[in-house]
Amino acid sequence: MTNRVCLALAWNPRGEQGRLQRFYPQLQAIYSSIVVSVPPDADPAAVDVLRALPGVIWTDEGWVSGRHTVMQAALRTDADYIHYIDGDRLVRWIETCPEELAQTVARMQTTDCLVIGRTPAAFATHPMAQQQPEKLSNEVFSRLLGRRLDFSSGSKGFSRAAAEFLMRHSPSGHVMGTDSEWVILLHRAGYRIDAVEVDGLDWETADRYLDHAAHTETQRRVAAEYDADPEHWSFRVQVAQDIIDAGFAALTRPLKEEP
Repeated sequence: MTNRVCLALAWNPRGEQGRLQRFYPQLQAIYSSIVVSVPPDADPAAVDVLRALPGVIWTDEGWVSGRHTVMQAALRTDADYIHYIDGDRLVRWIETCPEELAQTVARMQTTDCLVIGRTPAAFATHPMAQQQPEKLSNEVFSRLLGRRLDFSSGSKGFSRAAAEFLMRHSPSGHVMGTDSEWVILLHRAGYRIDAVEVDGLDWETADRYLDHAAHTETQRRVAAEYDADPEHWSFRVQVAQDIIDAGFAALTRPLKEEP
């Protein structure tokens, strides 16, 4: 029997909605259902485009953490597996590496949690303000789990049982902290965790308000501009701290039941 895989997108669109619309048929060929949720202050024009996508499951209830919102909505479908991914990363991936995306979705159907990381080349496209803090948070939890994992790529695959377990044990107030928290909780509960590295999760922010995925030269230029702003360094350090705090909290949180 063929497994059903739901795509769960939490997203604040910044001009990428037209590209998603263009590649949407390819996504429909990969996934059995597609759930989208955006924050209350999202661009109304982008929202109109997203809500009009054929067959899309739209959810905007209780946006505290969009990741929790779309995961819970995905569990209301008949999906056997759920692929969570930040929306802007998904748009770049389907545009630049569609075959790799399809292969990754097939791979996630063999495990309970697929940690989808970035190849060294993909990771290197990110600004240093992002690379350096993420190297630290990745190293902390890789050591704790005894294997090298890229926790902060914005994309993971889950079996239905694993996703249900997470929604019973993960507070919705944690947003970026789920990067580590979800994997730690599943590790503690004995779920199977596997990993894969992909090229399609290279830096997506340079794509904003473009009608196509940014080329390498544009990524480099925008990354340099990003690094020149001290506020970006401060923000990324705080995100890494949130990921570390949430991961350590998940290490000691009482679990209600075993899988």
